[in-house]
Amino acid sequence: MVNVAVVGAGAWGLNHVRAYSRAHDAALTVVCDESKEALVRARGLAPHARQVTSFAEVLSSDVDAIVLATPAVHHAAQACAALEAGKSVLVEKPLALNRADAEAVVRASGRSKGVLMVGHLMLFHPAFQRLKSMVGSGELGRILYMYAVRVNLGRVRRDENAMWSLAPHDLSMMLALTDDEPISVSARGGAYLQEGVEDVVFLSLRFASGLLAQIQLSWLDPRKERRLTIVGSQKMVEFDDGHPVEKLRVYDKGFDRPPSFTEFSEFLSIRNGDIHIPRVPMAEPLELECRHFLE
Repeated sequence: MVNVAVVGAGAWGLNHVRAYSRAHDAALTVVCDESKEALVRARGLAPHARQVTSFAEVLSSDVDAIVLATPAVHHAAQACAALEAGKSVLVEKPLALNRADAEAVVRASGRSKGVLMVGHLMLFHPAFQRLKSMVGSGELGRILYMYAVRVNLGRVRRDENAMWSLAPHDLSMMLALTDDEPISVSARGGAYLQEGVEDVVFLSLRFASGLLAQIQLSWLDPRKERRLTIVGSQKMVEFDDGHPVEKLRVYDKGFDRPPSFTEFSEFLSIRNGDIHIPRVPMAEPLELECRHFLE
């Protein structure tokens, strides 16, 4: 049995409180938040957990693991402190807001007996797991390019911009699908609602294989979209997390090259086949992430 503390019981942290209070192989023993209102809400989900308002109390407690669902600006310092206290740590994305802090957390992990894990929730989404198996099996052929759209109207943050808040979801999926790292990255953003905090960002990545990836991120958009499109040499797939049922659509579309041809116009022919919507048994990604961390 793993004794767990959840630090941060806000809008997303409250989901961690729920998940760990229900986990069979864990005991949620401590919930920490500076807000008394947040602790009141948490008590409804975890009535037996001790409630504290100080992170120092969590570090000195006898918990085995700490889940950090605090504002991003605190992630690196709190993760380092927890690891140095001998605790395992699940820190919500992003791990840190700059490279130096991220590397400091990794070094702290190397010195600690605890486990360090970043909460890349989308990697545990059953539809993404199905998509990953399709890419790994070669069903889509060679991956040519991919693009993601993650936009909405609201929830604006003050301590991190749209890229730091939203892009880790799509970046984690793209890196998991390619099993590679980009050789170049560029990002352009605009701060329209708050000075110095970009609420619209366009992010581009290029990989050594020639694969291109693009991510559009925004808190300032007329509709909510959570979509990842993968274009392969044989098939194309759209992962639409905003659709209530049809999470994946597989398009048997592309260009075929005949074995021989006499005219240039015959060199490429469009293949416009069926659209397949695979049935994906759903489970809550956060529950699967929670289980993985505990294991």
